Amino acid sequence: MVLDLILIGVAITLGPLHNTAFILLLSSPKGVRKGLAFILAWLACLVVLIAAVVLLTGGRPPIHQSAPSTAALAVKLALGLGMVLYGERKRRRGSSPRQSPKWMARLDHLSLWTAAGLGVLLQPWGAVAAGAATVVQAHVSSLASYLALMGYCLLATSSLLVMEIYATFRPAAAQTSLAKLRAWIDGHQDQTIVSLSLALGLWLVGKSIYQLVG
Repeated sequence: MVLDLILIGVAITLGPLHNTAFILLLSSPKGVRKGLAFILAWLACLVVLIAAVVLLTGGRPPIHQSAPSTAALAVKLALGLGMVLYGERKRRRGSSPRQSPKWMARLDHLSLWTAAGLGVLLQPWGAVAAGAATVVQAHVSSLASYLALMGYCLLATSSLLVMEIYATFRPAAAQTSLAKLRAWIDGHQDQTIVSLSLALGLWLVGKSIYQLVG
């Protein structure tokens, strides 16, 4: 479980879309406050989802090859296949000139509540759902298991936390550095999406098939 959650957490935190939006939030008026609202909503969403899964399963994984166990693995397999197909389709289409979504131009005027809403909407829900399906198979009964789940949530939020802390304590330097980071993300967004989709998708597919037939 831990390795799966680490890989999923890394894929989530490296997602280019929410990182670009977050950089724009930080550069807007009251950007640090908006960034904090974004992060709190993002974290709350992850924590609530994980907590719901643990409550549903009672912290105990379903019996191997039972209907709930097979269903959880089938969900992970379907999500993995979806990521692979999406990544491969995007790879074949290649990079193309594109403009930022129009809503990004309005980030300067967002309220704190709207910034928090973006923290929920911009999560890569395919990877988040894969994380939830992984937790279904977790045996949550010790401090170490709870720490692993907390670590997953923090890992999935780590890029946002680093930028938020940087912008809070080094605002002038952060403005320049984050502008360069945004330019890099814009220039490599398609490649990043393809790499993350294929890598995580293939892992989920392989692991799910192995567990289904094992």
